[in-house]
Amino acid sequence: MKKTFLLQVEGKNPDRILEAVKHEVRKYARREGRKTVPEGFDYWDFDCKVGVSPEAAAVAEVATFAQVVPLIDAAAKTGAATCYVEVLAKPVIRLRKPVVEGEDGQDFPESADPMH
Repeated sequence: MKKTFLLQVEGKNPDRILEAVKHEVRKYARREGRKTVPEGFDYWDFDCKVGVSPEAAAVAEVATFAQVVPLIDAAAKTGAATCYVEVLAKPVIRLRKPVVEGEDGQDFPESADPMH
């Protein structure tokens, strides 16, 4: 999805417009996530860019899908009239955690938390 959203529309509450934009982005991700993943891949991931214009988004860093909503909020807080959102789905192979053999001979996944 590559789309420019209006954030300021005369006669409409800006908060409701912002929520509608977020809803449409989430709806797109749900729809894309339901599509069949190509052979050899595990799930769909998303490369996202957000900016006040397509030119600003082109030079922006690629963000994760979890960062899209805060980026849209940040664009709205600047008072911008528009917000460009680019969400591109890509198939991904799930990374497996490496298995470490324990002292008693049992195998268990390596934990990222050193306390556990």
